[in-house]
Amino acid sequence: MENITIGGGCFWCLEAVYADLKGVEKVVSGYSGGQLDNPTYEQVCSGSTGHAEVVQITFDSDLISFKDILDIFFDIHDPTTLNRQGNDVGTQYRSVIFYHNEEQRDIANAQIKKLENSKIWANSITTEVSPLVKFFKAEKYHQNYFKLNASQPYCKVIIEPKVTKFKEKYSTRLLLK
Repeated sequence: MENITIGGGCFWCLEAVYADLKGVEKVVSGYSGGQLDNPTYEQVCSGSTGHAEVVQITFDSDLISFKDILDIFFDIHDPTTLNRQGNDVGTQYRSVIFYHNEEQRDIANAQIKKLENSKIWANSITTEVSPLVKFFKAEKYHQNYFKLNASQPYCKVIIEPKVTKFKEKYSTRLLLK
């Protein structure tokens, strides 16, 4: 098993997408990249801790590659908006890859360079690539948020359309349920 920690806006959206992928063992919502140990959601949301909302993905690299994880990551969020995803604004919503080893760093940087050269987006990619120093698991109520709260307005309006689009595009990569 391998781990990667990524952020691309609200961790609820990322968790909802990666949770049903073949080869993904688990997805944990949390915080990384800040100065405070064991931050709370409220502290991170203030934008003052330096943390990003992230998910830590544990995956079987024999079933899904790190590059596949990144392809999906760059497909499901806008990596060109600095410290913002949609209406979520602040450094806690930045696009970031916290790599766990140098191979991941190299693959992430190569993927960003390839995407930049392809000119898919009008603006430059702002995704931060940094070593993982610490990961802090978010409070229990953030785990499996979309699955447990699908009828909530934020889930219906923001997460559900993203998950639906993802499932249509990546239907062959999903776990059978």
